[in-house]
Amino acid sequence: MKKAEVKFENITKKFNETVAVDSISCIFEAGTLTTLLGPSGCGKTTSLRIIAGLERATEGKILVDNEDVTILPATDRDVSMVFQSYALFPHMSVIENVSYGLKMINVNKEEYIEKALDTLKLVNLEGYENRMPSELSGGQQQRVAVARAIVLKPKVLLFDEPLSNLDAKLRRQVREDIREIQQKLGVTTIYVTHDQEEALAISDKVIVMNKAVIAQQGSPKDLYNFPKNKFVANFIGDANVVKAEIINKQLNTYEIKLAEMNIKIESDKNMNNSVSVALRPEKIMIETTNNNNCIHATINNASFVGSNYQYILNSKIGKLYVISSDTNDVFNVGEEVFLSINEKDIKVLID
Repeated sequence: MKKAEVKFENITKKFNETVAVDSISCIFEAGTLTTLLGPSGCGKTTSLRIIAGLERATEGKILVDNEDVTILPATDRDVSMVFQSYALFPHMSVIENVSYGLKMINVNKEEYIEKALDTLKLVNLEGYENRMPSELSGGQQQRVAVARAIVLKPKVLLFDEPLSNLDAKLRRQVREDIREIQQKLGVTTIYVTHDQEEALAISDKVIVMNKAVIAQQGSPKDLYNFPKNKFVANFIGDANVVKAEIINKQLNTYEIKLAEMNIKIESDKNMNNSVSVALRPEKIMIETTNNNNCIHATINNASFVGSNYQYILNSKIGKLYVISSDTNDVFNVGEEVFLSINEKDIKVLID
């Protein structure tokens, strides 16, 4: 399978007066899986369709393997797309669906049958070649759609919300299958979803989009641990975004006050009197004793969700959402507690 880098250079897409994608520049590295993540209407699917050649960019340039494909038709881009709806031909068998693209480019019958059977083996559908799409489960239909895309050995493989029609358990299985196939083939893959868990689980890199621009990009771990702004902090996992008061500054070290808690943080940002910080709910420890540098809080709500307890607490900095993996020693509604947070788990946001 060929590996190709995809590059956006100041890509803008307008639909009349509506700006769907606003001057985006980014790189989708060769051989990696990059996810475009964001809420509905943020521009992620439009960006994918621009790569596929299904939409023409209003401004800017797209390079695939250093070739300018900005005005090339979809058929000349060596790109395959897996659609949300699978888009299988209902009147064709599995093998006819998978080999359709090869037939269209005049590959001889013996060769296209062999390639289609090999590809079905790769997606764990060996023995299903003579079935009709209506005889398959949703997960199996999705694998046929993946097989039809990869049998052509494209430079770039595109996925548009491929799991949205599947139930939660099947989504986990199929996303693992997609990641395994991508790693086996080493094909450059660009994947669109609004599901942050899905994005974190399968991606080498995540590009978070909001309101037609890139909010932040990086590895899943970096985005989760070091969100730059409130949108990313809230969209990638859960976060308590609260205000902290700056009480001292020395070079790049700030002392901040978070309710009754004083904390030193390092930051190269130029901050004035107050700052927004993100606190991940699983990083906040609930204790029954006051260790002199903690936040005094009261349990407002407690919910058991199987693997953990989820609490809502009242504090001087507002309501806080906390997740505790301790399902034995449980805190009761109305109980007064003390919250401690490790300094490295407090993330300063630029907005």
